[in-house]
Amino acid sequence: MSPSAGHTWPVTSDFDRLLARPPELPVVEGLPEVVRALVGADTLVVTAPPGSGKTSLLPALLAGHFDGRILVTQPRRVAVRAAARRLAGLLGEPLGESVGHTVRGESSCSGTTRVEFATPGVLVRRLLRDPDLHGVDAVMIDEFHERQLDTDLVLAMLLAGRQAGRTKAHLTVTSATLDTAMLLPHLRRHCDAEPALVDVPGRIHPLRTLWAPPPRGVGPLVTDRLGRTVVDRRFCAHVARTIARALDEGDGDVLVFLPGVWEIDEVARSLGNPEGVEVLVLHGNVSASTQDRILSPRNDGRRHVVLSTSVAESSLTVPGVRTVVDAGLAREPRFDPARGAGMLVTVPASRARGDQRAGRAARLGPGTVLRCWEEAESARRPARTRPEIETADVTEVVLQCATWRRLGLPEPALPTPVPDGAATAARQSLQAMWALEESGEVTDLGVSLAALPLEPGLARALLESAALVGAHEAAGLVAFLAEEPRVRDADLARLFTQVKHGSELELGGRMRAQAQRLERLVSADMVQDTWAGLGLAVEGDQWAKALRPGTSSEALALVVALAHPRWIARLRPGTSRYLMVDGQGAQLPPSSPLEGSTWLAVAELQRTPGVSDALIRSAAPINPVVAEYAATPMRQGRFEANLVQGRIRGRRVEALGAIELVSRHLDAVPEGTALDVLGKALQREGLGLLEWPRAAQELRWRMTALHEALGPPWPDVSDAALAARAAMWLAGDLPGLAAGAPLSRIDTLAALRAMLPWPEAARLDELAPERVEIPTGATRSLDWSSGRPILTLRVQEAFGWVDSPTFADGRVALVVHLTDPAGRPTAVTSDLRSFWSGPYQQVRSHLRGRYPKHPWPEDPFTEKPTSRAKPRPRT
Repeated sequence: MSPSAGHTWPVTSDFDRLLARPPELPVVEGLPEVVRALVGADTLVVTAPPGSGKTSLLPALLAGHFDGRILVTQPRRVAVRAAARRLAGLLGEPLGESVGHTVRGESSCSGTTRVEFATPGVLVRRLLRDPDLHGVDAVMIDEFHERQLDTDLVLAMLLAGRQAGRTKAHLTVTSATLDTAMLLPHLRRHCDAEPALVDVPGRIHPLRTLWAPPPRGVGPLVTDRLGRTVVDRRFCAHVARTIARALDEGDGDVLVFLPGVWEIDEVARSLGNPEGVEVLVLHGNVSASTQDRILSPRNDGRRHVVLSTSVAESSLTVPGVRTVVDAGLAREPRFDPARGAGMLVTVPASRARGDQRAGRAARLGPGTVLRCWEEAESARRPARTRPEIETADVTEVVLQCATWRRLGLPEPALPTPVPDGAATAARQSLQAMWALEESGEVTDLGVSLAALPLEPGLARALLESAALVGAHEAAGLVAFLAEEPRVRDADLARLFTQVKHGSELELGGRMRAQAQRLERLVSADMVQDTWAGLGLAVEGDQWAKALRPGTSSEALALVVALAHPRWIARLRPGTSRYLMVDGQGAQLPPSSPLEGSTWLAVAELQRTPGVSDALIRSAAPINPVVAEYAATPMRQGRFEANLVQGRIRGRRVEALGAIELVSRHLDAVPEGTALDVLGKALQREGLGLLEWPRAAQELRWRMTALHEALGPPWPDVSDAALAARAAMWLAGDLPGLAAGAPLSRIDTLAALRAMLPWPEAARLDELAPERVEIPTGATRSLDWSSGRPILTLRVQEAFGWVDSPTFADGRVALVVHLTDPAGRPTAVTSDLRSFWSGPYQQVRSHLRGRYPKHPWPEDPFTEKPTSRAKPRPRT
């Protein structure tokens, strides 16, 4: 197809024939501008409202413009199949000719396929196999606004591949609610030419918005007894009543958006079976055939209510829908890097998601959306959903980026950087399964894991366990774990047995289909290479013999441990609590059959705010030999030293991460270790750990005063300074401490004397004396504990003392605490001349009647000082 400025295109292919007489969709008005943009730019951004037809007609336009294959990514498998069927139907062809699709374990592409719809994850693994994208002329990333991990990574890898000259594929990014202010600057930084922007405005049909908030006192979210935020059953009942209202007030079918499968079941139960209405459910676990039936035109004379998760938000047209009921909630990932675990949380949906959902009602005609929240609340909701890379587990992204770099390609240009904490946690997880070196370089095993359509832990479990239990059983076990089965009592093995025996039909069906796909991916050579890379032999190796499980339950535990080595847990002695390899605490749910198991391989954890221990949601008992093998990268021998009952004690520990396997106490520790332990203890607990006789305390006070008054070379002997400089002032005691001597042996007085500067130390008694002579001729001790010298004496002992002394070369004045004859405080002064001239007269008038036997002269300047009372008069 040649570019044209109008609506008329030369008819040279089926795609051109479609565009010559396209369906009446809003995007048609923007196609000429798209054609012009394709001529001058290698990158195109197209924004168009929901239901505008961009998912169907833009790939057709690209197929007419380019000679090679067009790859179109959709964020969900159901959308991939639906979009491929839709375009093939517009061409009048069966799926698999000009248009095909590829999702995990399923493909309809052929040698004649020009447009291939696929999930972003499929394209990521294809780029890792073939960075040149041979035969592909253009890639279209649809629904980019969802910002899923794989979508961001596809964009980043394509930009990096083009900058490195590995692929010249044209790039088109499309969305209904795209943040172009973020995307366009990013593209400009990584594209040779200015990216083009085409905005297709307008909506093909009007949309009416109604507000249907729940009754007062009923909120969508509540906190359950475990501290989890969950959807209120009463809110689900309100959504069901809103659906009934939609059926009564409108015509056509009703599409309902709910956050998850549990809420779908609750709403379906509350809704019941309205007369003449079929209730359908649509989510990721529904079989492909059921999804296809829901998304195909129906002529059964009944109305339909489709209860859906977010899978129907984008790229899908559900036939017959005229009304959308939006519960206003969404499930989003949240990852805790500190604990290395993620979860899905239920949150209010963003305004952008609300717009996407509402648009489903007006794709085929005038529509209505009923929103189950107050209109005023909309302004308080976030404008857009946060990119998954900011909130989700990025282990797989880190592995794929490392694999990409191993191909000699530049770092993928992610539109949002991986958060530092999440990246660190991801590298630690990958190192725990031999996928990454400490340097961050990917291992051969890591390359193999990145190629499999599984998260890295399950991929590792598949490859390593296949050598021990066979590819067939390994694939079945991994498929079971990939379904993330919910277990009431945490006994994962019991549920697996039930599934194998057919009591969980739906779960079993999905598991078997996935197992068949996985088994086809695991070749004997791949298994041999995996074990060879680990330095082991599949046959004859003692490790392999010890690890080979004898029962399906043991095989399940092996697979769980290989998938989640950091979550291997051992029972804490004398408790019901567990310690995991990564250092976290965990507990089983009450009355779990697994209670008392010494070792567990944990498959799922639940976090509760404010609770230190995680709740073990599913696990299997495991042999300690298998546990040690699965967590081998985290096995370490380490030396520990601690302060125990006033002595520094050392021990040699063999551990799996935080779990101690064996330990041996040592009689002595290296002096450097003793110093480190002592320094940290002093910083943590203070100098009170040491014994300070009175002489040592007094010397330290005097040295403190001189340091504050004169500075260096008089040393700082504050708590913080002494704790930080333990190596200097306690050097003479280190040999004894390292050999196990108690801290009470430290001679703090001698240590302080050794810190006195030379030759200034000779003036210590001059600059900061211990005692001072008073006017009576006696000497008294000075109290330096406050940082200033304090002298306490009776008023009568100070008569005639006008100029009180100073210390530290005149920088520190003596502080005199004057008392009455009974020793009670009377005055404090550092200027005796001023005291005698003024305040003394008040003291005299107040006390001379109380103490008549003691002198209270009017002129204290000339009175002789005395420590005695007046002499008795002679009779």
